[in-house]
Amino acid sequence: MKSRFVRRAARPLAAMFCLLAVSVATRAADDPVPWWAYGYFGPPAAGERASMPVPAPTGVIPEESEEEQTRLRQVEGSARRYSLVEIRNRLDAVDWFPEDHPAMPDIVKSGSQGMGENRWGCARCHMPNGKGRPENAPVSGQSAEYFVRQLQDMRNGLRVSSDPRKANALLMVALAKAMTDAEMRETAAYYTGLPATPWVTVVETERVPQVKPTSARLFLPVPDAPWEPIGQRILEVPLNPGEFELANSRSGLLAYVPVGSVRRGERLVTTGGMTRVGGKDIPGKTIACSSCHGPDLKGMGDAPAIAGRSPSYLVRQMYDIKTGARRSALALTMRPAVRDLVNEDFVDIAAYLGSRK
Repeated sequence: MKSRFVRRAARPLAAMFCLLAVSVATRAADDPVPWWAYGYFGPPAAGERASMPVPAPTGVIPEESEEEQTRLRQVEGSARRYSLVEIRNRLDAVDWFPEDHPAMPDIVKSGSQGMGENRWGCARCHMPNGKGRPENAPVSGQSAEYFVRQLQDMRNGLRVSSDPRKANALLMVALAKAMTDAEMRETAAYYTGLPATPWVTVVETERVPQVKPTSARLFLPVPDAPWEPIGQRILEVPLNPGEFELANSRSGLLAYVPVGSVRRGERLVTTGGMTRVGGKDIPGKTIACSSCHGPDLKGMGDAPAIAGRSPSYLVRQMYDIKTGARRSALALTMRPAVRDLVNEDFVDIAAYLGSRK
């Protein structure tokens, strides 16, 4: 592949949810729901919704090989060694590269005491460096005020998910409800002090690998399966699935996007889709993102940083704001900007933003 950050892919040789008043499954065909952004191939069945995730195991699973679970693993560049039992321990998040960041506070490493034995360390999903995974959120590089406000929104029922099957959204609400204000501030101080360095490589392509979702709704390529047309979606997968599943916080993500989406997204992001006719500027279907998110898209005032974020995450948030699943005061100010956008626009905007360093 070329060395540019945005690349053209080679041909292949890899009971807390808001119930929407109108069924998204029956929306017009020209405005499809981006189920892929939530980790699914299609809409939920009637009445299908998530339940609170069963706490991840903290010891050896009896039904699996003890020898395999306790065998020590390594990842490239780290002198540390961890077993699968340690890697999946939600009460003590593993850290392959402690030299990459300050020492994790207990709330980040082991979770809020308010959840007792059902707690999860923040770094278990969002990683010690805050870069996160496609199924959750990148949390580094935001302002502390914005960070805390999102936890408060979850606590107060103002931020849920448009897809009723998204179990980790339920988990985040439970975690936010269990956290004290002091724990929120401590978590924010840690993660917002970390730099939001490049994590996602955006690749324009016509075809993508076939994938299967994990239980956490992370898409992984199906080995040896033929590639298929990308369609109108973004497919975000680990650059190295094996290392990523070992919680390697230096192993990033690959986002396949449709050909031309970065260029189209740049026009929407920078001008709102404005056109010039007869010497006059004709407003587009939205407004320039820099109006609120800053000239470099790294956040401004109450508006969060959006440059270089996970494209899957960005699409989910735009869609959740449009449907009203996110309904804080800040989300309400954003709703007019996404009201007239359709799935293709979300793809283009997220492709461009994801490509920004």
